[in-house]
Amino acid sequence: MIIYIGSKNPTKIKAVENIFSEFEVKAVEAASNVSPQPFTDQETLIGAVNRAKECAAKAEGVIGIGLEGGVMKLGEKMLLCNWGALVDETGEVYVASGARIPLPREITEQLEAGKELGEVMDLFTKKTNVRKHEGAIGIFTKGYVGREAMFTHVMELLRGQYEFNKKV
Repeated sequence: MIIYIGSKNPTKIKAVENIFSEFEVKAVEAASNVSPQPFTDQETLIGAVNRAKECAAKAEGVIGIGLEGGVMKLGEKMLLCNWGALVDETGEVYVASGARIPLPREITEQLEAGKELGEVMDLFTKKTNVRKHEGAIGIFTKGYVGREAMFTHVMELLRGQYEFNKKV
């Protein structure tokens, strides 16, 4: 079976490969059709589902995966959030979310000023493409949980639901 992942981000691709190692995984660009910086759980989830549906439409009998990172408010705090969606070969949609941690106020202020988290993290860490490596989660957990691990957990949740439904 072929699985299409709607991203060229290496951390997302690796997360899918970690959990679906026996399948052929193809990375393609897929539109989230949400804002570049999702600001709610709902918007982040919609982005993941949109990517997964676009991927599933690539061919008959494939699985489409969408993984989306965003932020969401909880009281006065802004937290990282992430969602994944799997659209199976019959069109059934499975969704899962993962780790959440609060962001420092200096990061939140820049996001509220209209910057994207990836851009903010590159400036904050003085690195390039943090989103393609450890991610904000990796920075703010001192490497205990990286972006690949975070999305791998989401993929475990998705595969488990898929297998439960298929009685695999």
